[in-house]
Amino acid sequence: MGKVARDPLAGRRREKAGLMARVLYNGTRYRTIGDLPPIGSKAPDMSLVNGELQDVTLADWFGKRKVLNILPSIDRDDCAKSVLAFDRLARDAVNVAMLTISCDLPYAHIRFREAHGLQRIAGLSSLRHAGFGENYGVQVVEGPLEGMFSRAVLVLDENDTVVYGEQIEDANAEPDYGAVCEALGIDCDVLDLQG
Repeated sequence: MGKVARDPLAGRRREKAGLMARVLYNGTRYRTIGDLPPIGSKAPDMSLVNGELQDVTLADWFGKRKVLNILPSIDRDDCAKSVLAFDRLARDAVNVAMLTISCDLPYAHIRFREAHGLQRIAGLSSLRHAGFGENYGVQVVEGPLEGMFSRAVLVLDENDTVVYGEQIEDANAEPDYGAVCEALGIDCDVLDLQG
């Protein structure tokens, strides 16, 4: 099997152009491709795979506010905590779709949902569709997480306009749940969300 040729200067050119965020994983900083969609912009459409192995897009949650909890893998403890927290948040959130997006297979999302009795989270995989990580600025381009997604949270309004975005700089940290609640316009007990 041959190696894929890579442009060794491509990363430096993107970085110089200001097209990369940096995330911390186990004490080392790694680059992502691009930045999160800016607040006030229309979120890029996406095509992902749900737990029923169906392709889904933002249109599947038309008219709902959306929380996109983007993570490298649902099998990482720190990522799992955020999925459980957003499921708790969804108890009191009206007309909100909680979407967990990762590179995991749909089966991992199903297994996690069943193991924890989750009812309010849609687990979505990038299995069949390239481009999500690049379009949303979360594709890690170097280090042990290369090819996976960095941790990020986006809140979209009913029209898919970005109203909140957080690139979680430290892969081991949790999102700012209070800011997500504020963006959704709901009251929440952050300590309850953190379990």
